[in-house]
Order: sequence, then C-alpha cells, then structure tokens
Amino acid sequence: MQNSIQREITINASQERVYKAISDPEQVVKWFPETIEGNYSVGQQPIFGFGEHGKNQVCIVDAVPHEYFAFRWVPGGNHFLGDVLSVDTTLVEFRISKLDDDSCKVSLSETGFANLPAEIAESSHQQNSGGWNFMLGRLETLFAGD
Repeated sequence: MQNSIQREITINASQERVYKAISDPEQVVKWFPETIEGNYSVGQQPIFGFGEHGKNQVCIVDAVPHEYFAFRWVPGGNHFLGDVLSVDTTLVEFRISKLDDDSCKVSLSETGFANLPAEIAESSHQQNSGGWNFMLGRLETLFAGD
C-alpha cells in the first residue's frame, strides 16, 4: 500500500499569484472544486462541491502566504460531510518555491493513505493519483497564455 502521492509542476507565474490560486476561494473554484461553502481559512472546515461527483468537507490546517497551504480531507468516493478531525484523513500539502522572476515550482503531496480503513485505502490512492494529475493540469491551464 502506497502511503503518499507526490507531484511537481512548474508554472510561469509568481509565487504570489500561484499561492492566491490555491488559497483564495474565488481562484480555487477556477481549477479545483466547483464550489466552496463556508470559511476557507486555517482552522475552518469548508465544504468542497464537485458538482455531480458530490461534496467533501475539508479542514484547512495551515497557510504560509506565498509558500505553503494544507488541508485534511477524507479521500475517495466517500463524499464525507461532518467533522473532518473525527475520522481518518489524508493531508494535502502545496509547497510553492520560486524558480526565477517569472516562474515557480508547485510541489503537491497527499499523505496518510495507509491510515485509512483498509477497504478504501487502495482505491482512494488510485482515484486521487489520477485526480491530482487532472486538477494540477487545470491549475497549469489557469496560468497558460499569461
């Protein structure tokens, strides 16, 4: 059982702009969930809406402007709504590193799959592995043509 997903992409934009795309709910809905209900800030548990694919509550655990943003959620097809900290979750982390004046590296990791119930751990890892490829492609497209 793999415990983590790791991805890296390079985006031709400043750290500030990329961080805003990850941390500002008005920007996040342009590439990740279709909607965000509730307060999207550290310590809060907003709900991500994925249209016909359901809703999933998350817990924002940390944010360091322009460098880092992290949340916990219940991955896979569970569409969990409730206190995220009361159940087994994975940790999704975005690290943003400046490469030069015009670009930065976004490193995504999602860890904790081995801590999930056995009946969903492997399928959640597989689903999210493909899901992050798709979503990070959408994040890249957000900055295409700049």
